[in-house]
Amino acid sequence: MGFTNLVFLWTAFIPVVVLLYYFFRKKYTNQPVSSTLFWAEVMQETKASPYLKHLQKNALLYLQLLSLILFVLALMNPFVKTTEIAGEQSIWIVDTSATMLAKNGEGSTFEQHKKEMKSLAAALGGRPLTIITTGDEPKAILRQETQSSVIHKAIEDLEVTYEEEQLPKAIDMATAFIGETATSMYLFTDSVERGELPIESEKITWVVKGASKDLENISITRLAATAIEDSALALVQLKNETKSPQVVKLLLLDGAENQVIEEEITIQGGEEWSKTFDALPLTNLLTATIQVDDDYDIDNTMMTLIGSGTSEIVIDQQMHQLVQKGFQALNTEVKIAPSDQLKDMEDAMIVTNQKELLEQSKSPIVLIGRDDVEPQEVNSLVDVSQDSLFAFSSLEDVYVSSIYPAFDDFTTIATIDEKPFVQRSSRGDIVILADIEQTDWPLHPSFPLLLWGIQNELMEGTQNLGTFSPNESRAVSLTSGEWSIYSNDEEYISSVEGGSEFRAPTIPGVYSISSKEEEKQFIVQLTSGERSIQEGTSFELGTVQNSGLEETTKKSLVQWLLLPILLLLVLEWEVQRRRGFAN
Repeated sequence: MGFTNLVFLWTAFIPVVVLLYYFFRKKYTNQPVSSTLFWAEVMQETKASPYLKHLQKNALLYLQLLSLILFVLALMNPFVKTTEIAGEQSIWIVDTSATMLAKNGEGSTFEQHKKEMKSLAAALGGRPLTIITTGDEPKAILRQETQSSVIHKAIEDLEVTYEEEQLPKAIDMATAFIGETATSMYLFTDSVERGELPIESEKITWVVKGASKDLENISITRLAATAIEDSALALVQLKNETKSPQVVKLLLLDGAENQVIEEEITIQGGEEWSKTFDALPLTNLLTATIQVDDDYDIDNTMMTLIGSGTSEIVIDQQMHQLVQKGFQALNTEVKIAPSDQLKDMEDAMIVTNQKELLEQSKSPIVLIGRDDVEPQEVNSLVDVSQDSLFAFSSLEDVYVSSIYPAFDDFTTIATIDEKPFVQRSSRGDIVILADIEQTDWPLHPSFPLLLWGIQNELMEGTQNLGTFSPNESRAVSLTSGEWSIYSNDEEYISSVEGGSEFRAPTIPGVYSISSKEEEKQFIVQLTSGERSIQEGTSFELGTVQNSGLEETTKKSLVQWLLLPILLLLVLEWEVQRRRGFAN
């Protein structure tokens, strides 16, 4: 705090003058008079409260002194220094992923960040503000906005979208707004490493607002189930991210929410726990939930659909023995068929290297290698995306010596040296652009796990649409016409045209999509990255200066002094009126 007009400090003698006046004013002595002798009894009540009598007698003095002191302070123009957002503009990147819902006693990380944003909005000082939300497709909620009302409404309307944050995409969009303008970049997230932020520009200062550091989490990281004859087999994996042992109650529920398994588990700090449950009742939907006291609730539930469609796997006779043995170890309904008989196969998952079957066959295809082109030599390791197909298997350590050219219209979900390695067609076919003998993949534990994932994805059947991440956009096989999406509580969500791009709902859960002729179920599930919370980090990088000086604001307090001064003057007038102006 400081004073702008210290030259008015000389006015401080005015309250001293008033005080001296009261010291030297004419005093009277008490003199008994016969006509007032009986007043003594009447005054006993006042004498019983000497402090109140003193206040009543000197009220005018105190009011005058206080009003004069406030007046002197107002003349000196007191102020408090507040730091303004630096730079000529400000860009805020707001993380709207599911982990922002982790909360402690002060509310969720997202709620705390919204409070900080509202506070920072008052310090913009008229500078333009751009707000960008994260996700697979970052969005600019505001662009170069200066109106306070619009900014506060935009902050109030921010919501968690449950998508993975994918910060590099949001940062790339933010840098497009910078140009040559000095900019303060605020990142509202839970945790980010300093090395992830581009700091090569002197025109940018980074301010990172992280989550609380004392958040605790126990989560369900894996749930997979498959039908075996008249029963189901399920795999559940839990992780304790705290440092102390935790007691967890695990429940497995069927599609009608009937409890089929209840087990109490003790998980040590930092431990991953997994267990296989067999001989479960056969159901179309299996839900795992844990009852535990932690700070992140949404990852305490996980669901999976158990396919009821095709149950047969047909493998091209030309395929490598390791592929045949791998699928035979997972499913007893595996047949080996000659290549020329695969075109007529229906209601079966076909494993082959014949490229033409992708267009000719109506069955789901797993294409391993290609028979129409020659492979190209590579010398690198595999880089996978966050696709659900790799939920149980990691291919990063797999070595591949050569790969085939990719399909232009297919979605790439794994690469080698930035070249496509695993792709998915628009109708869901899986393409692996390498021969098994050209890799060391069968030597890795990920080999049977990925085959199991492929089997579960392609054999879900016509009644299931599959599993999606929140707000995921994907091409799915839907007949032409209008389809309506409903929640598990039969609440209408949205509509989509068959044959167009399908976008999953935002909130995780079980949904159904129906047309006039048929209905399918699907699941919206958190990705593996959103099932883990990290220790929050807050820091600043870089310094932006204007005219060589950092931006600060002197906020005047005069307006807060004027109203009390006016009120005191009114009180003085009332006290004087009651005593009589002649006195």
